[in-house]
Amino acid sequence: MNYIAGDYEIIVVGGGHAGCESALSAARLGHKTLLLTLNLDSVALMPCNPSIGGTGKGHLVREIDALGGEMGKNIDKTMIQCRMLNTAKGPAVHSLRAQADKLMYQKEMKMTLEKQDNLHIKQHEVVSLQVEDGKVTGVVVKTGAIFKSKIVVLTTGTYLKSRIVIGNTSYDGGPNGLFGANELSDSLFENGVKLLRFKTGTPARVDKRSVDFSKMIIQEGDKNIVPFSFETDELEIDQIPCYLTYTNEETHQVIKDNLHLSPLFSGDIQGVGPRYCPSIEDKVVRFSDKPKHQIFVEPEGRDTYELYVQGMSSSLPEEVQLKMLRTVEGMENVEIMRLAYAIEYDNIDPLQLKPSLEFKTIENLFFAGQINGTSGYEEAAAQGLMAGINASRKLKGSEPLILDRSQAYIGVLIDDIVTKGTLEPYRMMTSRAEYRLILRQDNADIRLTDIGRKIGLIGEERYLKFTTKVKMIENEIERIKKVSIKPNSDLEALFAAKSSTFSNKGFTLYELLKRPEMSYFELEKFDPDRPELPKNVIEQVEIQIKYEGYIKKQMNQVEQFKKLEKKKIPESIDYEKINGLRLEARQKLSKIQPISIGHASRISGVSPADISVLLVYMENFRRKESSKANE
Repeated sequence: MNYIAGDYEIIVVGGGHAGCESALSAARLGHKTLLLTLNLDSVALMPCNPSIGGTGKGHLVREIDALGGEMGKNIDKTMIQCRMLNTAKGPAVHSLRAQADKLMYQKEMKMTLEKQDNLHIKQHEVVSLQVEDGKVTGVVVKTGAIFKSKIVVLTTGTYLKSRIVIGNTSYDGGPNGLFGANELSDSLFENGVKLLRFKTGTPARVDKRSVDFSKMIIQEGDKNIVPFSFETDELEIDQIPCYLTYTNEETHQVIKDNLHLSPLFSGDIQGVGPRYCPSIEDKVVRFSDKPKHQIFVEPEGRDTYELYVQGMSSSLPEEVQLKMLRTVEGMENVEIMRLAYAIEYDNIDPLQLKPSLEFKTIENLFFAGQINGTSGYEEAAAQGLMAGINASRKLKGSEPLILDRSQAYIGVLIDDIVTKGTLEPYRMMTSRAEYRLILRQDNADIRLTDIGRKIGLIGEERYLKFTTKVKMIENEIERIKKVSIKPNSDLEALFAAKSSTFSNKGFTLYELLKRPEMSYFELEKFDPDRPELPKNVIEQVEIQIKYEGYIKKQMNQVEQFKKLEKKKIPESIDYEKINGLRLEARQKLSKIQPISIGHASRISGVSPADISVLLVYMENFRRKESSKANE
């Protein structure tokens, strides 16, 4: 007889970035929650880059924070450098990125989990699911113990049947020298879950004492740090620099001479790797015309000599890795502390998921993170938060929270993977969001804090602070519209310095701020009654005024998008019975089971003509159902 080790409302399997957010949100929403992880020392582990944020990813972190998640707060507490990326471009693509003290990030997140009411944490390897009558009822761990639960959330990252590959050496194992999980994949397969095989990798870690930074280009952090969390008012830290160097033709020659030793090219690695984060050998082959590639040398923390060599992921043999690294300027005498490696792992086909991240054919089973075919800490955390929220809502009998593509990058991410699937590790980029002008990282709180409060993750104190900020923005925009500025010599001089067209008719402050070349602070001397306002309020005022026309245009596009999203498709519709639908459309619609016409229109293989047929069928379906109800 198996030992029943406990009974919970929600069990989260996996303690990575998805698991942390999922477990915290479930517990904070009042549920008795259990987090099971292979190793308590790997909670919130950063097995690859010791950073949070970046292009597109910074947007996700701020959205997680606006909804009441933890990642933004945790990186604010543990960062060692912070930079705003893409500042030469418009605000839609500005993205925060911070270097973390890797061990401190883990320590702080683990302590947050341990302090959380309703949350229990145990070290176990989950080997199988318990499923009865199409519903998950618990999990079995390696010791044979059974943990019962109403809902299970799988956030197993890259650990399922994971295999480390370095040259012609390969062995079963998880990231960073940890154990893999070798049995759960079989249980998933037996329960009808379609599995894929993906691959990712990481570069070497080298000894700081063996690097000559004088030959590299220093990369300092920003003087004025913008926090990730909207709850963090300001940050002042002692920032540690990163460094930039480059590969060269000698580096590339070493790689070319040893390609036959690369498991990527020998066929030893079968998993599909990330297109947007290729290994150095892949880059040298694919971009053979480029004489050099950027290499960023980044510290892994304040109290370690380990440096992360970003841009040189590899699975080449140890001796080739060392020879390759020593061709790079500043690393002529470098010593490797941890080898670069590739890792293969099982993941699921995300087309099997509902937009809530619940599995379609096993009730109360949710998936989040890299097991869904995504890459990156931020993508994982975003899914983990949503899975935790929707697990809670399922228990409470509420409709799932589904953010659409016009509301959040989180909505874009989940919609992409459950509607289109992915044939390689999915990475969030600003180019994936068609409404990115209104999905900026600076306004994530304005977009999502109300939702966070309604679902129960944003407290009253934080919400009051948020509504005060919104009111200040509205009041300042209205005030600016009423401020008239008469022509004078100082104003004319400013116009001349900015190469801006001057007029003797005068201006409103609002008209001046709409000009791209004019800034709020430069116009201060012409606005003596200006109130003292926080920087984040001024930022919103300026963006909303300058981009008003573009924002209105995008909002009109969103209105059209919303009309199609509101046309819900009944779950009872049988696509095989709809005359006029092409065979491919029937197959795709039956497989994905879209929740709305808008959702259906984004499915690859469903044409506009198919959507027209579906709309006609739905109208007839609605009339028939209405007639039955009136009989």
